[in-house]
Amino acid sequence: MLFLLEFVNHFFNAFGATVVVPIMIFIIALCLRVPLKTAVRSGLYAGVGLTGFSWIISEFTPVVTKIIRQMVNNSGIHLPVVDIGWQAGSLASFGSSVGLTFFVFGLLAEFLLFAVGITKVFMPSNLWNNFGFMIWGTVAYYVTKNYWLSLGLSFFMLLYSLLLAEIQADSWSRYYKVNNATVCAPHNIVQTVPAIILDPLWNFLGLNKVNFTPRSLQQHLGILGEPTALGAILGLIIGILGNLTRLGSYHAWGQILQFAVQLSAVMTIFPLVTNVFAKAFTPLAKNIDQRRRQAAGDTAAPDPINDRKRWFLAVDDGVGYGESATIISGMILIPIMVALAFILPGNRTLPVVDLISLPFMVESIVALTNGNILKVIANGIVWFSIGLYCSSWSAAMYTGALQHYGAVIPAGIVLVTSFNLMARPLNALVFAAFISQNPFLIGSCIVVYLVLLVALRRYRPQIWHYLRRMADANVGTVAVRNGHHD
Repeated sequence: MLFLLEFVNHFFNAFGATVVVPIMIFIIALCLRVPLKTAVRSGLYAGVGLTGFSWIISEFTPVVTKIIRQMVNNSGIHLPVVDIGWQAGSLASFGSSVGLTFFVFGLLAEFLLFAVGITKVFMPSNLWNNFGFMIWGTVAYYVTKNYWLSLGLSFFMLLYSLLLAEIQADSWSRYYKVNNATVCAPHNIVQTVPAIILDPLWNFLGLNKVNFTPRSLQQHLGILGEPTALGAILGLIIGILGNLTRLGSYHAWGQILQFAVQLSAVMTIFPLVTNVFAKAFTPLAKNIDQRRRQAAGDTAAPDPINDRKRWFLAVDDGVGYGESATIISGMILIPIMVALAFILPGNRTLPVVDLISLPFMVESIVALTNGNILKVIANGIVWFSIGLYCSSWSAAMYTGALQHYGAVIPAGIVLVTSFNLMARPLNALVFAAFISQNPFLIGSCIVVYLVLLVALRRYRPQIWHYLRRMADANVGTVAVRNGHHD
């Protein structure tokens, strides 16, 4: 059994996401009876898009990380728990028996959950993000030595991640303009919770009346409001913050101006790559719509809100990374989270490497607020601040698991974390319940999930209508400008 699990791991590592995901898309297309030529094209577009995402982010990450490290060093403050990035956690999760078991059987569970209708999100199309479930089970196994409990934790996190993904699916698909698609990365989808819960508070404070969207910036600032120029301006500001102590040096200004151009390039090029990746799903979306029309016995497609048979492909969250409101919000949050790490009382976590992931981490918030950048930042400040305390609490357990399962920890660092993986309030709460091994706490988590699942299955159209109204209440949306809902 262990040999089989290791073989599967080596197989996927050998071919990589840019090969396996296109194959999955090709198979899904054939299952939907898409013509062979179109199915091949969809698979190739998926591979090209993923490769483009990988190239851009792999080049951009070390540049941003260097600026962030300078920002941190300039402060002169040191915290004991250092964010070394999600990659170490991914490695450790594939090194544990719990992680490998979930990687194989979790994939089968995702097929089964979709087939029987427990979820309307087809997760296997984005199987590469399964390590986000695996790492929590891996850490739980290190702490409790209870194999089945830890594996159960990973599966339970899959269940509620799919639930949240379906809740925000219509909003994500609508905002990012990828029909019948959504994101379901376990380490990012939980941001759906603060986006929904805190929205009435932000409206009470008047944030919905502030027209702070990419469209409004372009209208008011002209050429300076275009994504290319905004990237340069934002890059200039972040570059200066990373070089405050040496602004008299021409080397510093060389780095500042280079970063401004680099961020401008990302905001210009990323949407082009996204358009290529989206082409992989266009024929699938059309096929799904055709089937819905046939099922309705009408030439017109059923209302997507009220169509209970509507389902979604889980896509890589790189699709939304370069969208203007998403990357602007994420970049603005970088210096904010560094500052908050220093001033929050009792916080022990220093976010560094994973701050580049902030645009990924805010996608659900962006979609649910219709690109209201001020709300995205407000939600991020609240949720990720709580997350800093979560990663501070779990740091010793996470560090121990990484060391036990072979991940390399940089010399001179005692405690490590991943801001992207571990600074997750909802995930941390469920993790705490499971490692307590208290039947009442674990049972409470399951009961809450079942109640929400029944509510979603019964009231999904009403939930989606509410979320559309919530999004359209923000000044600057299509609905507000034109006086009707789009």
